[in-house]
Amino acid sequence: MALPAWLQPRYRKNTYLFIYYLIQFCGHSWIFTNMTVRFFSFGEDSMVDTFYAIGLVMRLCQSISLLELLHICVGIEPNHLFPRFLQLTERIIILFVVITSQEEVQEKYVVCVLFVFWNLLDMVRYTYSMLSVIGISYAILTWFSQTLWMPIYPLCVLAEAFAIYQSLPYFESFGTYSTKLPFDLSIYFPYVLKIYLMMLFIGMYYTYSHLYSERRDILGVFPFKKKKM
Repeated sequence: MALPAWLQPRYRKNTYLFIYYLIQFCGHSWIFTNMTVRFFSFGEDSMVDTFYAIGLVMRLCQSISLLELLHICVGIEPNHLFPRFLQLTERIIILFVVITSQEEVQEKYVVCVLFVFWNLLDMVRYTYSMLSVIGISYAILTWFSQTLWMPIYPLCVLAEAFAIYQSLPYFESFGTYSTKLPFDLSIYFPYVLKIYLMMLFIGMYYTYSHLYSERRDILGVFPFKKKKM
């Protein structure tokens, strides 16, 4: 006897993924809308306290996004693990280690710019994923989701690098995360950040290459319809 549709594993998986993508879409849409309204209401002054206004929701969304690594590991989301790991760790390190730990950095304009870039990418990506999991596809949305990252992702990495650069004087002054180890060893965290800064661009090259290959594969097989003349 066949199981009802709602009890079948595939149905449960798609329902879970749809709810996950919907939650993320709502979270990032709220952030982007909030930032837009604040900017038109208060102008450049709104950029200074962006983190105070939406930082909590942003941290929540980025924390939840770590579930995507689990999705890939258990096979319910068809993505490559390492490129997604690089993208997520970039944001986690920048958001939680660099920005959240230094109050002075939170007031920088680069935080607002970074949040705009992140949310633009995620709103489109989660919209595309949410519709795809229920079998709905639009040619324009597919093309847009596979193309928007091409100019935006490098700008994200540049903004992340600039955020690290601006945070270095504060890590040097306050000694945040710098610590002494046994046997006269010590960790000077600004050096760690400078090393990570170089790795950030290496990771960008790898991730960009992967996303470009993925875009070529998806757009190469997607049935775009041509208008009849």
